[in-house]
Amino acid sequence: MSIVRTVFALSLLLLGAGLSVGAAAQAASAPAASASAAAQAASAPVEPPGMGTQYTEKGADTCIGCHDEEADTDTFTTAGIFKNPHGHRADKHAPFGPGGLQCEACHGPGARHATKGSNKKGTINNFKSNSFLTVSERNGYCLECHQNRSRTGWHVAAHERGALACTDCHRLHTARDAVQTKADQPEVCFNCHKKQRADFQKASTHPVRFGLMVCSDCHSPHGSPSNAMLIKPTLNLTCYTCHADKRGPLLWEHAPVSEDCSLCHTAHGSVRNALLNKSPPLLCQQCHSQAGHPSVARTGDALPGGAAGGQIFLLAGSCTNCHSQVHGSNHPAGAKLMR
Repeated sequence: MSIVRTVFALSLLLLGAGLSVGAAAQAASAPAASASAAAQAASAPVEPPGMGTQYTEKGADTCIGCHDEEADTDTFTTAGIFKNPHGHRADKHAPFGPGGLQCEACHGPGARHATKGSNKKGTINNFKSNSFLTVSERNGYCLECHQNRSRTGWHVAAHERGALACTDCHRLHTARDAVQTKADQPEVCFNCHKKQRADFQKASTHPVRFGLMVCSDCHSPHGSPSNAMLIKPTLNLTCYTCHADKRGPLLWEHAPVSEDCSLCHTAHGSVRNALLNKSPPLLCQQCHSQAGHPSVARTGDALPGGAAGGQIFLLAGSCTNCHSQVHGSNHPAGAKLMR
């Protein structure tokens, strides 16, 4: 019996030693396994940005769960969408109309975005310049609905070629889109067109800075087949929308008038009267330089107080002192545009 007990005790000792060695080995290998897992996680490819194809089950209610009043900023409010046509529940063409996709109609499928722990910026169309979507892809959401009337020429317009996004000019989460109001539209355009901002501050301009005109009265911002995206096929036809009395036909026409208004006038502003490119008689002398006529270039002697006569032709309206019907005349004796 003593021999049996001795053998049994030795067996227990050996078994305990084996367990201790195994536990120690496992403990020693644990940090290595953790380091290996961390290395694999670090080397794993980052999940690429994308919206996926699944929409949320609750639509806008899911969005408002996070994008509430506490998420609003000084320039953005989530609830602002309900104050403009996009948020009209009774309009079947609006995103929030019957059967509409609500927020996801513009921002894209949001199921992946709403998943806890997802890459928020890389899973939704936020319409910002830092979006993972290109300008063309962001604009595509707008053009799905807004592709009729004046927007048919967007794909050949200068704004599209300049990689301008719709949201660079338009604001959606607001009751009033500034670019669609006379008081605020010029300021939106002037953010890029700074030279035109300066022109409209000159002495002679179209009344844009007084809120009586806006840029879109002459230009089509969404595209036009004419030069400078004018609302009409030619510059003259655009001018005639307001200056109908210059259209004609007239018995005695002045050639530059029927050819191109910009030969004499600058559209946005001038330091000279009537938005003229140059002051008369210099403007007239570009074409009219007949010898012996008062349109011959004058010197300082012809100015008031000078030794030469004829200074009346350089004062007031200059050439138009006599040729008052400079845009054309219907008078039988108006060949010289004097009546």
